[in-house]
Amino acid sequence: MFTGLVSDIGEIVSVEQRGELKRLRVRCNYEAESIALGASVAHAGCCLTVVAIGRDGNRTWFDVDAAAETLALTTVGEWNVGRRINLERSLKIGDELGGHLVLGHVDGVAEILKRTSFDGMARFDIRAPHAIAKFIAQKGSVCLDGTSLTINTVDGDDFSILLIPHTLEVTTWGERQAGDRLNIEVDMMARYAARLVEAR
Repeated sequence: MFTGLVSDIGEIVSVEQRGELKRLRVRCNYEAESIALGASVAHAGCCLTVVAIGRDGNRTWFDVDAAAETLALTTVGEWNVGRRINLERSLKIGDELGGHLVLGHVDGVAEILKRTSFDGMARFDIRAPHAIAKFIAQKGSVCLDGTSLTINTVDGDDFSILLIPHTLEVTTWGERQAGDRLNIEVDMMARYAARLVEAR
């Protein structure tokens, strides 16, 4: 379980194809001793399990495996060496819940249609996959590339978000432009509410 509050930006330093798996090595600023084998870490919103840990100079690295379904349904299959990704460690009992509850189970891939920058901020117009657009609600929450964000406007499958300078600085959002693809996870409360309505 996560909150969508990014705690580090990792960098992909190696990608190795292993049959239907891809093993990715991520360099980060977390202390190696603070990461356990088997730990869950959200990578641009995608929950992946740590399978190896080490140090490279003064920085930590860890390996994760991405299975065929993850590679097919998220942006993970597109990641190459040098790619920067938002990271978040899993919640512990007593942690502050500053964003919204995020599972790390990506629902699909959204696309940035337009970026408008002003006053150090940026508005992004984004298109959600049609099948999950019904879960996107004005003033509701959405997780995009591992970041908990508030939805400003909704128009069919399209919606907008507004990012403040701090978010642009401490996440990969400062680098995002029109045409970029994003992992999207809708608010689980919206998903369960819709399922209950359908069941009736």
